[in-house]
Amino acid sequence: MGQLDGKVAVVTGASAGIGLAIARRFVREGARVFICGRHEGELRKAADELGGAAIPVPGDVTRESDLAHLYRVVEAAGGGLDVLVANAGGGRPAALTDVTRDGFDATTDLNLKATVFTVQGALPLLADGASIVLLGSAAGSGGSARFGVYAATKAAVRSLARSLALELAGRGIRVNTLSPGPVLTPSLDRAPAGVVEEATRRVPLGRPGRPEEVAAAALFLASSESSYVTGTELFVDGGARQV
Repeated sequence: MGQLDGKVAVVTGASAGIGLAIARRFVREGARVFICGRHEGELRKAADELGGAAIPVPGDVTRESDLAHLYRVVEAAGGGLDVLVANAGGGRPAALTDVTRDGFDATTDLNLKATVFTVQGALPLLADGASIVLLGSAAGSGGSARFGVYAATKAAVRSLARSLALELAGRGIRVNTLSPGPVLTPSLDRAPAGVVEEATRRVPLGRPGRPEEVAAAALFLASSESSYVTGTELFVDGGARQV
């Protein structure tokens, strides 16, 4: 018996990396999972891997029309939603002198604005007692040279989760932040030389994390195992921000 048997979940940014690992774990635990991502080919490949319990919905969460389409698909399939994982996010390193207005807008639109409207769009479908997991970052809790804008958006996501936990408590909806440290994903593989080594030096466990380790934490927050947990931030960072 899985921890999410009979549950319906949405995972954004699920074409690869952490999002795909979360979707994979949710399917294994019995959930029906709507996976959303910008890269249609990768998303459909992910759905093929996950099997019939995964429904691919290509789309860009920064676009209002794409978010609306995602939730129309969920509603048409039955309407109920038990778990929302707002995972889509990202950012590129840039020193303050190199930050452009376009780059700033792209990072804040993806990490903060899209997160707000991803949650807002899901509200009519979310069941009472549902779980919302927002993807933060260990970077949001400390200084990160060349990642100032990215870190600031993730700190904002953490703040948003606190407010939403209060706002939605009347419906029994729990809202938590899941904050990974450096994790071995395709985006980390594309990072400039030295970024991974620099990040890993601050990790007491001495290595990057694996997407599956983040997915295990997401499962805890999504399931009834965390029924008395809301408004919190769960770090999966090898201790980097803790010791």
